[in-house]
Amino acid sequence: MSDKSPATVGPLIALPEQAVITLRGRDAIAFSQAQFMNDIGVLADGEWQWSGWLTPKGRVITLFAVLRRDPETLWLMLPDGGAEAIVQRLRGYLFRSKVTIGIDEGLRVGGRFTQASGARGNTFAADGDTVELDLGTGEHARSLVISTGLDALPDDDAIARWRVADLQEGLPRLVDTEREQWTPQQLSLERLQAFSVKKGCYPGQEIVARTHFLGKAKRRLALLESGSPIAVGSDVTADGKSLGRVMSVASASDKHIALAVLPLERPQPGLPGSALMVDGASVIEAPLRDGLAR
Repeated sequence: MSDKSPATVGPLIALPEQAVITLRGRDAIAFSQAQFMNDIGVLADGEWQWSGWLTPKGRVITLFAVLRRDPETLWLMLPDGGAEAIVQRLRGYLFRSKVTIGIDEGLRVGGRFTQASGARGNTFAADGDTVELDLGTGEHARSLVISTGLDALPDDDAIARWRVADLQEGLPRLVDTEREQWTPQQLSLERLQAFSVKKGCYPGQEIVARTHFLGKAKRRLALLESGSPIAVGSDVTADGKSLGRVMSVASASDKHIALAVLPLERPQPGLPGSALMVDGASVIEAPLRDGLAR
């Protein structure tokens, strides 16, 4: 790790919507491996991955980053809040597992639009209770800081730009109405390496594996750009026919974007019948940026 604390390098943006759930105890990793959609077993201490929790029908309840602090401690960083409800639901599956699940109210999350000072790839940098994650390099560099002593003030404009960047890189931001609606494949979460089709059983695993191995994925995530704000739940149409639905939106200044779940088989941009509309307004499909896969 850099000799500079990540909490003191560069301007930090407070991200108050984001929360940290902790799992502590000798069964923390085994419990998480049995519940979450990615392979916790591949993580070493000091590494992280994207993951999520599914319903038995394979629908995404929540997405998060999983950080392995030590053999008995995991942190879950939830971009979209809802931590209290998730904790209560997870506790219902504990049975005799030796795990304590809770929200660390002292931990705060912040971000910066600069390259991480010490973290690289899926290896996070840690200094006590301050942790830094690498969310990209180069032109679209970002880093995330989780700390008990976060020195950052809320900035609505910066928070909006952060959300826009998340969507541009294919990280869906889930409002409550979009939870338990979509499979990992429909949200193109393979781009983030956020789920496993090879590890043992977890809720929804059968649906995820069958879709993968039988090639039954029929829809994927699409990034849309508009000249005006877009509402979650809006229909996406082409040639007067409904194609899919908007499931995540973001706006910053005069930039308005959305993530929609659309069919794989449809006219490609530039071909007849390919022009997309949302609520009567034209939208443009843009490529998702790479860089968040861990």
